[in-house]
Amino acid sequence: MVASCAQPSATLRGQFSVKSYFKSSRATTRRMSVQIISSAGNKVSDVPTTPIDGQKTGTSGLRKKASVFASENYLANWVQSLFLALPREEVVGSAMVLGGDGRWFNKEAAQIIIKLAAGNGVKKMFVGQNGFLATPAASAVIRARKANGGFIMSASHNPGGPKEDWGIKFNYSSGEPAPEKITDKIYGFTQTVDVLKMADIPEIDLSVCGTTKFNDFEVEVIDPVADYLALVSEVFDMELIKSLLTRSDFTMKFDAMHAITGAYAKPIFVEALGADPSSCVNDTPKEDFGGGHPDPNLTYAEELVKIMYANDAPDFGAASDGDGDRNMILGNNFFVTPSDSVAIIAANAQDCIPYFEGRGGLKGLARSMPTAAALDRVAAALGVECFETPTGWKFFGNLMDAGRLSICGEESFGTGSDHIREKDGPWAVLAWLSILAHRNKEIPVGGSKVTVEQITKEHWAKYGRNFFSRYDYEGCEAGPCNEMVEYLRSVAASAKQGDTFGSYELDFADDFEYTDPIDGSVSSNQGVRFVFTDGSRFIFRLSGTGSSGATVRMYIEQYEPDVTKQNIDAQDALAPLINVALDTSKLKEFTGRDSPTVIT
Repeated sequence: MVASCAQPSATLRGQFSVKSYFKSSRATTRRMSVQIISSAGNKVSDVPTTPIDGQKTGTSGLRKKASVFASENYLANWVQSLFLALPREEVVGSAMVLGGDGRWFNKEAAQIIIKLAAGNGVKKMFVGQNGFLATPAASAVIRARKANGGFIMSASHNPGGPKEDWGIKFNYSSGEPAPEKITDKIYGFTQTVDVLKMADIPEIDLSVCGTTKFNDFEVEVIDPVADYLALVSEVFDMELIKSLLTRSDFTMKFDAMHAITGAYAKPIFVEALGADPSSCVNDTPKEDFGGGHPDPNLTYAEELVKIMYANDAPDFGAASDGDGDRNMILGNNFFVTPSDSVAIIAANAQDCIPYFEGRGGLKGLARSMPTAAALDRVAAALGVECFETPTGWKFFGNLMDAGRLSICGEESFGTGSDHIREKDGPWAVLAWLSILAHRNKEIPVGGSKVTVEQITKEHWAKYGRNFFSRYDYEGCEAGPCNEMVEYLRSVAASAKQGDTFGSYELDFADDFEYTDPIDGSVSSNQGVRFVFTDGSRFIFRLSGTGSSGATVRMYIEQYEPDVTKQNIDAQDALAPLINVALDTSKLKEFTGRDSPTVIT
């Protein structure tokens, strides 16, 4: 568990030291020379290195197997390339943030990043205690401390451990993921980097909050929860939520999946909001996430699903992922799809979340292209803009910074608002608790409470239901997957309006392209989509969040305005369209896969 600043815990085990890291590096094994210079009063070693292939940053940073990052100069090369890619004035004399999801190698990686930051002229590093910072909290810290940016050590929802995944990304001064113009520059420098600027300073004890100075460079180890808790306490009516969580007739379960939100669960839900300690499960962060897959969906959050579908299920259930930026919402024997969740939050935000009321209501809404269009219908009813963007939170950040976006979401269990510039798992949970608290504040204890299911079905009755499902085919061979996507592009290019696919009449088919309305940048090849005249559609895209192989994602959506037809199972409602999508893509022929790894 994360230690409080008053009673710091012992540092997690060190399986890897910075000295051994460079002892095994290409630079030292080749007996290359090390030039000693001075920066900000500290000695800096110019450690020779050579470029390493494959350091192209994806949708959410650079991800590979942990063993890859923990070998040679793999991590150091990428971090040094980042410092080279940033304008010099954004590095020298700057303040930066560092933290992560607690997975294996984070402790050792933090020391390497700190030394490189000092060697490249950074003046101050804010580091989460024990190297902990949930991704949304990192964004909050960057903004609260007015830092120039921050490093997030995480592979998000991917498994952790010596044989599993590791990742890193850089967030800019607004707390948003670095844009492609920066990540492209980073990749360019990884192909030419030949020197690592490594400050000759001792390793930092990250288990104790406080400031350590090395001449003009300093490291401040901070409570990873404090800035985030202060922010959400301004966003939400915490007393209203507390009135719900302390009711004798209300129960909840929050499953941190042995990931980073375990460090946040008790401080927020128990200590600040009064929930029973038993409300939080799997809330001790572990370097391997307890051997589990910290992805909050119906497959990998099996323990919570069993609790919420039992006869004596709690009123409310939620889970978050490895780095805390995703969420899953459940009621008693009821699952809320992420597409419905963000739409329901948006529809109720102005009444239930003071943050939006204090800003004159919602400025705009947005969803990633594969996400079901339930949010569009809320936007239309509220009379605000609704944007359809590629997958990746950085696209939302531009709209937020321009004052045109308040709430947004992705079907991949990511939901958030402009309080930060990242998707935010705990925020989504608090948003749902706010809605439940608002709807139940006049219901006496022992009365008939308004439930998650009731709120969702009332939403469907008002706006219609967008039946939605996603099929993930994980760990596929990359070559055949790319061939399948090229085949789909050819089918889409030759298709004409009015063509029939099964019983569905085509409106249009394309490979989604997005022109950013703020900076004019164009993002192409974001997913092949087939959209039909009744609003139904299917989409195929390759995921950019894995560390190896390829993941094919198939998205299926169908709109149903008839209340009498809204309560059937989504898989039954979508079955005809799913069959059309599989036939059109020839997925089995290309990949050899008979069934998906995960269905959501």
